[in-house]
Order: sequence, then structure tokens, then C-alpha cells
Amino acid sequence: MEQGKHEERRDGVRMAAWRRAGGAVLRVLVVWAVSTLTMLVLAGVLPDFRIQSADGDSATRIGITAAVAAGAFGLLGALVWPVLVRALLLVPALVLGLLVFFLNGSLLWIALSLLPDGRGEADPRTAVVVAAVMSATSSAASTFLAVRDDGAYRRRMARLADRRWRRAGRREPPTTPGTVFLQLDGIGHDVLRDAIAAPEDGEPLMPTVAAMCRDTHRLVPWHTDWSSQTGASQLGILHGSNEDVPAFRWYEKETGEVMISNRPSSAAELQRRAAARSGHPGLLAHDGASRGNLFSGGAAQVALVLSVSARRGRHNRSRAGYFAYFSDPANATRTAASFVVEVVRELLQAGRARLSGERPRVGRGGLYPFIRAFATVVERDVVVAAVLGDMLNGRTAVYADLVAYDEVAHHSGPRGRDTHQVLRRLDRSVALIAKVAERAPRPYRLVLLSDHGQSPGEPFAARYGLTLEDLVRAGCGLPVSRRARRSASGAEARAAARAALHRPEDGHGAEPHRVTGPGPVVLGSGNLGLVSFPGIPGRATREEIERRHPALLRTLADHPGIGFLLVHSERHGPVVLGANGGEHRLVTGEVVGHDPLAPYGPRAADLVRRTARFPNAADVMVNSALDPATGAVHAFEEQIGSHGGLGGEQSRAFLLYPRLLSAPDEHGELVGAERVHQVLRRWLREAENAPAPPASLPARVPLR
Repeated sequence: MEQGKHEERRDGVRMAAWRRAGGAVLRVLVVWAVSTLTMLVLAGVLPDFRIQSADGDSATRIGITAAVAAGAFGLLGALVWPVLVRALLLVPALVLGLLVFFLNGSLLWIALSLLPDGRGEADPRTAVVVAAVMSATSSAASTFLAVRDDGAYRRRMARLADRRWRRAGRREPPTTPGTVFLQLDGIGHDVLRDAIAAPEDGEPLMPTVAAMCRDTHRLVPWHTDWSSQTGASQLGILHGSNEDVPAFRWYEKETGEVMISNRPSSAAELQRRAAARSGHPGLLAHDGASRGNLFSGGAAQVALVLSVSARRGRHNRSRAGYFAYFSDPANATRTAASFVVEVVRELLQAGRARLSGERPRVGRGGLYPFIRAFATVVERDVVVAAVLGDMLNGRTAVYADLVAYDEVAHHSGPRGRDTHQVLRRLDRSVALIAKVAERAPRPYRLVLLSDHGQSPGEPFAARYGLTLEDLVRAGCGLPVSRRARRSASGAEARAAARAALHRPEDGHGAEPHRVTGPGPVVLGSGNLGLVSFPGIPGRATREEIERRHPALLRTLADHPGIGFLLVHSERHGPVVLGANGGEHRLVTGEVVGHDPLAPYGPRAADLVRRTARFPNAADVMVNSALDPATGAVHAFEEQIGSHGGLGGEQSRAFLLYPRLLSAPDEHGELVGAERVHQVLRRWLREAENAPAPPASLPARVPLR
């Protein structure tokens, strides 16, 4: 009887193997048929593309020719394409994305040349179009079949994971859980809370995140530092210290240089300083991967990381992160099509905003539609693909940044139709990561977080007709330009796009490396402004500024668009100045007149006091006014959704974590990026000591 059962099991295994093989052959045949049909349709509608002899062929003969050409094209793509893309890694990533189409068209042209009797012919430009359409349709058919056949999808993922694991030289994947930290850049706690709330007449904007929050995760807010921007927040989260980072950009008197968080040389220096202060390389030092971030976090595996983008090495070059994605021509085709759609979408949305007279509004022309498409399509697709590869490779810790929402919200506002579309697409990215995590060689915990929120409001220059620099120069008795200059945006996507083009250092425009000239240096960081006097060594005191420029401080403090100033007094130490003579002396807590910090909440004094001790704090730190009723602020850059200072939702970021992890803070809301770093390190230690816990993700997350 035992022998009979053994034979029956063996027969069952054999039959299952035959069914799998048959299913694989069937999928290949279906994809081949779809490619053949696509080629026939294109040959019928494109005048410069034919797959028959000059004298004409029968329908059967044309069909056979199309099948042979489609098969040859598919075989060439499978064998030759990865080699070609790897050989072209020396070119910039975005250029590689464009070359993909020409290479794909060349493979089709070669496939057509293999047809007998000269039956295949295509104009070179037409060949590019035909190859792109065929890659897209075959990829769509293959993906549809794999998703419909869940067993095939699971086996495909398992084989890929095993291949990656063996390639990395590891025998068995660990049973302890890995952790993926996914940063949704710029999404505030309240914005996410509203996006996962189910309306009465439909599903929430982010149904996958809503399901996680309902079933397996907890959502909590955390409060940023005064400098509520990615440079300070991500440096603190990844490296444990954002000491002496007063803003997104600031002037350092000792060197005469302007530090800019999204400039690779500045990011590398900030990372070096943070590692020296914290005494460790970063959150991701143990078998970690950093994807799409400003800083590496100490990870050995980095891609699209700004602080290392100017280096030259096999693993840290900008192009290294793009190869895995562009090595599949279908990926390039799909991303390029989405890129074009996104550019058109932005043009239409900007036109609609102009025609409807929306206020506030900023200019959205020039290169912005392409920068937006890069952030919302190219960078998103490549970063998500890198995260999927890390999970299939069994990486212990992964930290990735998706900047799409932040880029769009700067120009369209934190809430509205434009940003709602971005939130829906980000939710689909989360769903895909969660789906692949189920098939990874080790269990994974998915933690979602943001680095800051965004506050709405009309730009300072648009509201008052002059820039902060104009106001400072007027207060100093200096001539003011009649034509206001546009302030450079601090959005991370612009720097990422420059790095992808192998132009990581932007030495032109309004952001110089070094400052020359005796006048005041005025810089904007969202709704936080910084004023420095190069001619005064060290920190200029309140008294020294008033001796040299008697009208300046009162001009700034009494302006309706400014909420408060931070200066250093010889007598009282750091002092916050407000309108009508109001003062808050931070050392003693003494308040004279109306407290300028009162509208900014109970944590404002502590946050400003911390920044006041930074050696590189500006001589005058300027925070815009806040409308307590609406949470609106005035950015000193050309943005209607901004962050960088105090006021409104920009200071309330979020943390969405699995419930099986320990609570972030038993004493209330987390304050400061350095505290978030400590929590994430604790969760990584908990994962190391957890013997294969149950998956923290929903059992079935829809792949959409």
C-alpha cells in the first residue's frame, strides 16, 4: 500500500510538472501570436512597413512571414538586448532611455532582414515605432497571463529570487524578516489620513494603504525639526544626526560657500559630517540598500543616491540604478509612453488652472513639465524596480524615496485634483511592492513614512510684489532691483534629473558655489529665509546689525508676510522678534509683548532654540507669517505648496508601521528626525531577533 501511495505521489508530481511546462509553452505561443497579430496590423496601417514581396503574397504567406519576423524579433530581444544595454552604461541614464528605442528598432530591422526573398522592409523611423509597439503589446500580454495564472506568477518570482540569491553567493535566505522603508516624499500626516478615508460614494484615494492601516499597520504623526525639508529630515533619519543643518540651503561664512542639500558635493559633505557626529555609518550599514535618496545611509548597495552620484564606481554610479530597469525594452517603452502622457497631462492641467483663474498659481512652463514627468514616472518606475530587486535578493534593509507627490504639490498645491492623481499612482506602487514581498525569499516588513508635509499659500513675492531679498536690501538702504528674480526651486526631482543626465552639479543660475561681493546673502528654503552678512565675521549680533542697518530688523519683523525673526543678542542670547516689538527670549523663556511664536504651536520654542545653537545658523533667520485658520504660509520660493520652516501641515509627517513592532514613542508624538532614526534602528534590531514572524502585509494585496 505504501508503494502504491508513493507511486501515486510521484505520478502527481510528474503530472504537475507537465502541466507547468504545458502552461509555459502555451504562454509563449500566446505572446508570439499577439506579437504576430500586432505586426500584421502595423504592416496594414503604416505605409513604410511591409512584410510581403514586392509582387504581393497570399494572406497565408503574409501570416507566416509575420510569425517568423515576430519570433526572430523576440529571440533577438531575449539574447542580444541585455548585452547591448550593459555596453551602453557609459552614457547618461536619460540618454540611455532614448537610445533604447533606436536599439529596439535596430533589432527589428535585423529581424526583418533575416526574412527570405526581401519580404521584410521598414523605414528606420518606422522600425523604431513598430518595435516600440510590439514590445509594449507583448509585455502587456505576458504580464496579463502571469497575473491571471497566480501559480505561474509565484513560480516566476520564486525562480527570479533564487537566481538573484545564488548570484549573490548566498546558500540559504535568512528566516528573519527584512525591512523596507518606503518614503513618500512630502505627504503630510493629515493628507495621508484623508487619502485613506473612505468617502460615502466610493473607495479611498489610496485603497492599498487604507487596507494596511485597517488590518495590519498603525498610522502615527511625527513632528519635524524647524527645517522641515528633505535634506535635514532624511539626513537625520538615515544617519542619526542633522545637527548644523539650518535649512535647505545656507551660507557658511568660514568657507564662503553656499551649501545646498540637493547638490551632490554638498550632500556628500553633509553625509560625512553626520557620520562623524553620530559615530556610525548609518541606518543601512548592515546589508542595506539606498534607492532614490539624497544620502546613502551607509548602504553598500546604492542607486540614484545624490551624495554618491558624482563618484565613479561599479555600484554607485547614477546609471547603475537604471540598468536593471532599461535592460527590458518593454520597461523602457512603457515608461516612455507614460512620460509623454504625464507631460501632456501637466500641460493640460496648467492650462486649465490659467483658464479658470485659480489662485494662488505659479508658472509651470519651461522645463517643469519634463521635470514633473521625470519625478512621477521615470524615477518612480526605476526606484520601485530597484526595491523589488532588493527584496528578491533578500536584502536586510531597504530605504527608498518616491518624490512624485512633493514635486507636483510644489506647483499645484498640497490638495487638489493634480495631487490626487499622484496619490493614486503611489498607492499602486505600494501595492506592487507588497505583492512582490509575498514572494520574496524572506519575510518582509513594510514601513511607510514621510520626511515632512507641505503647507499651502501664495508665494511671498506674488503676494507682496517683492522678494525677501528686495525687502532685506530696502531695509539696509541698498538699491532694489525693479524686476524680481525667480527663486530657484528646492525640489529634489530637479537634482535627480541633473544626476541622471550626468550633470549633478548645477553651477549656473541663482545657486552659486561661492558668494562674492559685500552685500547681504539672502536665501530661501520654502517659507524659511536666511540673511547673512559676509562682511561681519562670526555670528552677527542683533546689536551689530542695528548699528550698521538701523531699519532692517524692524522692517522685517513688522512686515505682514513675516511671522518672526531669530537673531542673537549680546545681552539675551538667542531672541525671537515679532511685530509691534514682541520678543521671546529663548534662554530664559521671557516674553515681551505678544509672543511671536504663539501661532506656531507649543513645540516652536524648543525647535527654534535648537537651531539657534547651530554654528551655521544665519545672522537673521526669517520665518514667514502663518494664517492659523487655514494653515497657509508664504514661501520665499516660487511655490504654492512649500516646506522648510514652521507653520501648518509641513511640520507634521507620518509613520505607518506594522502593529507587531514596538510603539514609536510611549510618551507621545515623535519630535525630530533624529528620534525617528532611533526608532527605525530599534525596529531593525527587533527584526534581527525575530525568528521568522508571520508576514506583516495583507495576505492578498491586489496587483493593479
